[in-house]
Amino acid sequence: MLLRVETPDGTKRVDTADDESTEELIKKIQRVFNFEDVFGFKVFKDRSHKIQIPLLERKYVRDYGLKHGDVVYAIADKSGEQNNTTPTAPTTASTSTATVTASAANNHIIDNLTNGAVTEDEVDVVLYGQSGLIERPPDPAVCHHGSHAKCVHCTALEPYDEAYLKDHNIKHMSFHTYLKKLTNGIDKGKFAILENISCKVKTGCAGHLPWPKAICTKCQPSAITLNRQVYRHVDNVNFENSSIVENFLNYWRTTGYQRLGFLYGYYSVHKDVPLGIKATVVAIYEPPQESSRDFIKLVAPDKKAADVEFIANELGLKRIGWVFTDLIPDDIQKGTVKHLRNVETHFLSAQECIMAGALQNSHPNTCRYSPNGHTFGSKFVTICITGDISNAVHMEGYQVSNQCMALVRDNILLPTKDAPELGYVRETSRVQYVPDVYYNQKDGYGNEVQAMARPLPIEYLLVDVPVSTPMDPKFSFNPLKHLKAFPIENRLIEGHIQDFNALSNYLRQFNGQQFLEAVSDFHLLIYLTTMDALPLKETMKPLLQAIRASDTQLASEWARSDQWATVEQLVLANTSAPSTSASSSNSMPTNASTPAVEVPKWSCSFCTFENDGNTNTCEMCSLPKET
Repeated sequence: MLLRVETPDGTKRVDTADDESTEELIKKIQRVFNFEDVFGFKVFKDRSHKIQIPLLERKYVRDYGLKHGDVVYAIADKSGEQNNTTPTAPTTASTSTATVTASAANNHIIDNLTNGAVTEDEVDVVLYGQSGLIERPPDPAVCHHGSHAKCVHCTALEPYDEAYLKDHNIKHMSFHTYLKKLTNGIDKGKFAILENISCKVKTGCAGHLPWPKAICTKCQPSAITLNRQVYRHVDNVNFENSSIVENFLNYWRTTGYQRLGFLYGYYSVHKDVPLGIKATVVAIYEPPQESSRDFIKLVAPDKKAADVEFIANELGLKRIGWVFTDLIPDDIQKGTVKHLRNVETHFLSAQECIMAGALQNSHPNTCRYSPNGHTFGSKFVTICITGDISNAVHMEGYQVSNQCMALVRDNILLPTKDAPELGYVRETSRVQYVPDVYYNQKDGYGNEVQAMARPLPIEYLLVDVPVSTPMDPKFSFNPLKHLKAFPIENRLIEGHIQDFNALSNYLRQFNGQQFLEAVSDFHLLIYLTTMDALPLKETMKPLLQAIRASDTQLASEWARSDQWATVEQLVLANTSAPSTSASSSNSMPTNASTPAVEVPKWSCSFCTFENDGNTNTCEMCSLPKET
C-alpha cells in the first residue's frame, strides 16, 4: 500500500505493507527524503504530532491503523533524542503576551524569544479550543419535542453555515471558522492543506543548469489564479477610545499634511462573529517621516524603533497594524473633507497594497496548520482615514489577501503610473522568472473568463475589516481625560515637540498622589526611555510592570528611585527659572538706548553644550541650567 509522507519541504509517497515493521518504514522515508540518518527526524501519525510512530523492529504498520492513501508526518528532530524514545507530552512556552502549547511539531517557528518553539497568539490558543457551534433556541411553531431534545430546526449550526453568514451580513468568515470548515469534513482535514504560494524558481534542481540558463517543470513555479479571499485573519479593529484617533489627526489639522502611524494593541475573541478575532488599539506610534498634502515618506533609520518595541512588549502590547490619512479639505467652515475613495475610483491604491503586503509579510501569523509548520497569513491591519460619502472624516480598514502577500514578498507586483486602482505583475526577465498570474472576470456575455494580471484590479487583493470606537470607552493610557496629554514623538512643529520643557509642563498638571496616572502615557514613556541626557531605559522595567498591572504602590516605589529624583529636581529648577526656553529668552525686548550686558556662557552639566549666557535651558538637550 502507498502512504503519503508530509514534511515542511513537501509531500512524497512511500510503498509499504501491513506486516512491515515501523523500522523498515522509517528507513524508507529516510531514503526517499535523503535524510542523513534515521535518528535525525521523527514520524507521526497525526498532524498535531501527538502519536509518534517509533523506530522499532517488533512494531508493525498495522499496529497504527494505517491504510492505503493515509498521510504520516515527518519532521526534523531538534531535541537530539533518538526516534525510538517515547514521545513526550507537549511543553508550555510563554512570552509576555501569550501562553501556548509547543509540541515537537512546531520547532521551526520564528519567535526568538522562545528558542524556536511555536508561539501562537493567546487568542488563537483560545479559539482552537472552541467548537464555534451556533446554538439555536427551540421554535415553538416547528419544534414539537421535549425540552432536552433537538431537531433540524433547533440543532446547533456550524460556524461556517452559509445561510447564517448571509443572514448576519458576514462578508468574510473568520480564519478559525475557515479552519473548522477544512477540518470538520468526513476525512477530518486529512487532505486539507493551507497553501503558502511561492513565485520563485526552486533551487537545487538536479539534471540541468540553474536559472536563467535552464528551467524544468519541477523547479518552475506554477501559474497563479487570483481569487477573492473568503476569510480574514482579523474580523474587527476597535480603538479603545476616540481620543487616540483625535490626537493622531491633530497633526493634519495643524499642518494640512498627511500622517502615518503604527498601531499598538492586542488581540482578543470577537463575540459578534463565530470564532472571530478583534484587534484593539490602545496607542499610535508615529515614526520619523516626511509628508505633504499629497505624500508620506518614512525616514530611515528609526532610532526609537527598538525602544518602542521594548516598551510595548513590557506592557503586553504588540504592533498590530498601521494607519495613514488621506484627507483633503472640502469646506473649511463646515469642517468637511473630500470623498476621494469609492467604488468609482479606488479604496486602496496599488502602492498602498504593496506597502500593506510588505508589512503583513514582516508580521506573519503563526499557524499550526501551516504547510511549513511555521506561519500562514497575517493579522496585521491597514487603516485609511479619509472622507466618506457625506464628506465626514471616517476610517476604513483592510487587509490584503495571502495571495497578495506572496506577490509582494517575491517582488512581482508593481504599481501603475497613472491608475492607482490598478497593479501590474512583472514580466519575466533575464534576472527574474515570473509565473503567469491570472484573475477571473466576466466577459460581455456574462461568462467568467481568465485575464492576465497586466494590469490587475487591486480589488481582487483586498479584504474589508470593519473599524469602530466603543460606546463605552476605555483608557489604558491618559486615564485623567481632562488633562493634556504629553506631546507625540517625531512631530517637528511648534507646540508638539518632546523636550524637557514639555515634560515640566506636563508633570505640573499632576499632584503627588497621581504619579501612576502621570506616567501612564505611551508617548511620555517613549520620551523617558530614549532621553540621552538622563539614561532611564535600564530602570524602566519596574515602572512598565506597574503600569501594566495598574499597581500604584509599585509605581510609587519606582518614583522614589535616585533616577527619578534627579528628574524631579530638574523639573523643579526648570519651573522656578525666570525663562523656560531659549526661544522665549531670545525673544525678550531690549532697551535700544542701553547697551546689552554681556553674560558669560555656561556649559550644560549633562551634555556639555556651551550655551548663551542669557538662556536658562540648554539649547541642545533642553535640560535646565543648574542653579
